[in-house]
Amino acid sequence: MKTDIKSIKDPEFLKKYNYNELNDLCSDIRKFLIENLSKTGGHLASNLGVVELTVALHYVFNSPKDKFIFDVGHQSYTHKILTGRANKFSTLRQFGGISGYQKRKESKHDPFEAGHTSTSIAAALGFAYARDLDNEKNEVIAIIGDGSLTGGLAFEALNNIDTLKSKVIIILNDNTMSISENVGGLSKFLKKIRISNSYDKAKEKYKGFLAKTNFGKKIYNLTYKVKEKFKKTLNDNIFTNLNIDYLGPIDGHNIEELIKALKKAKKSKKSILIHAITQKGKGYKPAEDNSSAWHGVGSYDVETGEFNKKNSTSISEVVSNTVYEFMEKDESIVTITPAMISGSKLEKIFEKFPNRSIDTGITESFATTLACAISLNNKKVFLPIYSSFLQRAYDNINHDIARMNAHVVIGIDRAGLVGEDGDTHHGIFDISFLNSIPNMVICMGKDTEEIRNLLYTGFYKQTNPFCIRYERAELDFNTTEFTEIPVGTWEYLKKTKSCKNTIISYGTDVQKLYEKLKDKNVNIINARYIKPIDKEILKELISTKQKIYIYETSIKTNSLGTNILEYFNHKEATNKIKLTGIDNKFIHHGKIESLKKSTNLDLDYIVNDICEFFKLK
Repeated sequence: MKTDIKSIKDPEFLKKYNYNELNDLCSDIRKFLIENLSKTGGHLASNLGVVELTVALHYVFNSPKDKFIFDVGHQSYTHKILTGRANKFSTLRQFGGISGYQKRKESKHDPFEAGHTSTSIAAALGFAYARDLDNEKNEVIAIIGDGSLTGGLAFEALNNIDTLKSKVIIILNDNTMSISENVGGLSKFLKKIRISNSYDKAKEKYKGFLAKTNFGKKIYNLTYKVKEKFKKTLNDNIFTNLNIDYLGPIDGHNIEELIKALKKAKKSKKSILIHAITQKGKGYKPAEDNSSAWHGVGSYDVETGEFNKKNSTSISEVVSNTVYEFMEKDESIVTITPAMISGSKLEKIFEKFPNRSIDTGITESFATTLACAISLNNKKVFLPIYSSFLQRAYDNINHDIARMNAHVVIGIDRAGLVGEDGDTHHGIFDISFLNSIPNMVICMGKDTEEIRNLLYTGFYKQTNPFCIRYERAELDFNTTEFTEIPVGTWEYLKKTKSCKNTIISYGTDVQKLYEKLKDKNVNIINARYIKPIDKEILKELISTKQKIYIYETSIKTNSLGTNILEYFNHKEATNKIKLTGIDNKFIHHGKIESLKKSTNLDLDYIVNDICEFFKLK
């Protein structure tokens, strides 16, 4: 039976389907996802892995009365399809279109939003507790991957389930992966459960032995307490020790088996975890063969499985290649990543230097304090973390790395607007929250050469906590000789004699402005160090009474611009200054250029605004 995917309005139709029809529907959904994401891009492998699981959930439960909380929300595409949003999939992650995550304003079937991992159990427990206070009757289901389960917040939530006494259903979607292959003791524990499946095997042997005689059957029926004790002994694990019933492992692609397990969980009076084994990328061979590469993708050719690639090098690769050069010659350098080997382009480092490379799993806080402690033992540590995820380690950066002035080079990957992943992933807050922390150095290079020299300076010419920001973009990569860029120094890209108009910016933006305005009557300053600021150049701007335009694409609050304003106010300067940047708000998803236009930060608008501000022809 073929279902018209785009005509689906809500999940109620599933209740009428038999198992064969449900399996046919899963095949149709997979085909729909593969074809649509080839045009829009998105999180393909993770969504292909949860098709049967999501269909089974909607078959057994009744959304929106029953609450589905996906961790992370990027695995909710089948959920979106079944709740009436398939006809909008051509707009997935596009400006003004549907989000790649659960979104409350998008549907009544999306009760919670998450773009970061490990939040679902805590959120589910909160929903369940509020439900119980109101004496309502509905189920709350958290769908969490085994990679997300390594996060500290997930463990904190598990620890509180028995305390709050509110029933939640936890679906452990175990595909052995987060973005890269999972690491750590929990991963080994789940692997042991997958292989042994000890209780189910022992139970069947016990039942089979007694079933040989009528007397044995009577014993089996009369020994419920014995069976429960037997079960507890053989199926003792971290979940049951926290007073959470455990069911599994089960085949996460077997509709019938899933539905039976979910119905059992629904009848349960206490919190229960269903352990479902799934395959990331299921049903599309390229994604099955290399699920890491197919985690989050751009457009691709469905038939060949080839990505539509650009010829240039990502800035993440520029950074990782440079650190690789350092590590070849310097055995005191250690690289640490919280589950982002592929995202931050660290594959070559981990392959060549396995003893000096650590993947901590999805544990930004732990990775940060670990980096601090290692650095305090005469090591230089490189700690690349996406800007958005760095927020999760704020306390560790402040109390540990900065307060002890540890020599950790923090690579702030995906700094600035990141595009289609939207408001949970934009790296627009890091300058603001790092600026107020003592001892921190914050910088951003305009091109490959400057990025490499800033890294060289951070590793070898200073010993403070050193943050280098880099955006999600491409640059031409070329090796160069390393030169120190003294901390807190800026440079003039263009300085015109007797000119009273000065532009200040940083990163690749300042290079783009230079290309657009190099023939105009302006000075252009590359403020490559956002903290500390270059007070010598600022004194010069005050003395020559410059009119100043500051261009940034991060939050204005506590930005470079506000630092400059504070300095000028302290000096009682009268210079006319205009700040640009993002107002105190969250920015939704879409292509970066679309987002810049929506916030009046695109280059064409800025160039015109500069010309008006300076009254240039």
